[in-house]
Amino acid sequence: MLGGLLALCVAACAVGPEYETPDLALPGHWGAAPQARVAPTPDLKAWWRRMGDPVLDALMDEAVAGNLDVATAKANVRAARASYRQQVGGLFPQVTGNASGTRGDTGGRVGSDGDLTVDSGYGQYQAGLDAGWEIDLFGANRRGVEAAAFGVDASVDDLDAVLLTLVGDVASNYADARGYQAQIALARRTAASQRETEALTRRRLDAGAVSALDVANASGQVASTEANIPELEAALATSVHRLSVLTGQPPGALARRMAAVRKVPAPRLPVPRGIPADVLASRPDVRATERRLGQSTALIGQAEANRYPAISLTGNINATGTQLGDLGRASSISWAFGPSLTVPIFTGGQLKAAVDGTEAARDGAFLAYKASVLTALEEVENASVSLAQQRLKTAKLAVSAAAYGEAARLSRSLYENGSSSFLDVLTAERSLYSAETQLIQSRVATARYYIALNKALGGGWDGMVDTSAREVVDGYTGPHFARLKPLANQ
Repeated sequence: MLGGLLALCVAACAVGPEYETPDLALPGHWGAAPQARVAPTPDLKAWWRRMGDPVLDALMDEAVAGNLDVATAKANVRAARASYRQQVGGLFPQVTGNASGTRGDTGGRVGSDGDLTVDSGYGQYQAGLDAGWEIDLFGANRRGVEAAAFGVDASVDDLDAVLLTLVGDVASNYADARGYQAQIALARRTAASQRETEALTRRRLDAGAVSALDVANASGQVASTEANIPELEAALATSVHRLSVLTGQPPGALARRMAAVRKVPAPRLPVPRGIPADVLASRPDVRATERRLGQSTALIGQAEANRYPAISLTGNINATGTQLGDLGRASSISWAFGPSLTVPIFTGGQLKAAVDGTEAARDGAFLAYKASVLTALEEVENASVSLAQQRLKTAKLAVSAAAYGEAARLSRSLYENGSSSFLDVLTAERSLYSAETQLIQSRVATARYYIALNKALGGGWDGMVDTSAREVVDGYTGPHFARLKPLANQ
């Protein structure tokens, strides 16, 4: 019998579908790329360093080390690995030990002759081992291990996805902050220039060369420009607060550090995009959905295996004696060993329904995988077009700002000489301020689209991340007397 059971173990099979990565039909090139051109491989390693800002580089390191979403994702990785170890443990025999000991005395009794008889005490001691092993004949446990392994992979990919989002958010908020600083500086410079124009207009009013209307317009223009500053200051503070929280610090932690004005990061362009198939490997969110598809496929096999007979081997060995020394004698030892068979005969369709449920879940996971791939392709295409068009816009705005700057200089010079009206100066200064503001905003947008494109291509954190460190370390977890705590509302 034992030989037959061993043969069954060796010949154990697995039911359910075997997982294979789906072969999706993807375009051979991006929409804006010529088909004949060989696409260079994307260089996604530490892509933010190509923005040329050491402060941003330092913030990235701090964010990865301190961000709470990253810490949560690392904890999820540890939990998934622990679940995998639990599943692996189910493949092996389980052995437990037991022991007991009793002492007693039946007391005395009075005989018919009136004499008191005292009985001697008695003892009972027992020790033994119980063992059990479920033979994974149809692969239910192995499918569980397979599903847990896919879960570990998915949790690691989830961590990479959190890191990708994090570096993108840090870079975007940093670019916003520098953009707001540039707009604040521009507003202050413009307001100072407009005050000089206002002073000039007042002098000309005193000389009778202009009317009070011109002075009122000059004063109103200064106030209108300065009115933009508080809103820009609030937006700057919001971006700095977000950066602080992203690095795992209180909102005001980076205020002093970010107070020094720096220019808007200018990314190094263009960005190689490779081919659409690259996103299957480079995007962690796509990888995670693919791993979860594999996990759902393994769970089908586990549910299917539950519809088949189950065989277990159980055994025990026990020693019993009235004295501790008796436990080691052969005469006190007993043992038992044998198989058990469980066959699901009638379950009211529950087991088949469980299989149907896992198959439906697999369909959902497959559709989620396809959707993640299409979303990734869409994000790359959108970011590519937006970045290309924004570069063209920035170039035109630079020409516009330069032309309006010259117009403002000429109109003011003519106004000082009395050869032009104040309306010309007012129009030129307003146009210049608007053009320079749009130029700053366009440079920020270029940086943000550069960030979005690298994120869409799968550029995240490629450095080492320690997932073994625990956030909460418990002490005094061994056996000890528990202390009851009073209720909070008492």
